Amino acid sequence: MAKILIAAHIDVDPAQREECLKTGQPYIDGALTQEGCLCYSWCADLNNPARIEVFEEWTSEEALAQHFQDVHYASMRDHIGKFGLTNAVSAKYRVDAEGPVYNDQGMPTPAFD
Repeated sequence: MAKILIAAHIDVDPAQREECLKTGQPYIDGALTQEGCLCYSWCADLNNPARIEVFEEWTSEEALAQHFQDVHYASMRDHIGKFGLTNAVSAKYRVDAEGPVYNDQGMPTPAFD
């Protein structure tokens, strides 16, 4: 079973981004209670005043499929739409290899061995 990652960039009205993030907390908390959810995070992009970065980590395609059927997912989509949504780009990734960034000597390495 392969882990699934989701990365998304969501742009809203910059004047409303902070409120969108604050009032979106219940949907984030709800997703985090779902079986198979390892990480579900929204954060402000400090280089773009309109952008919210989303990162999700799921144990499997089945867990992600269940999330898409959950009330927290539907509510989150409706929530974001209330804050002047101007753009949204998302992608999912199936992880076939995973390893630490730093090796035993504390050096960063791109290798997966």
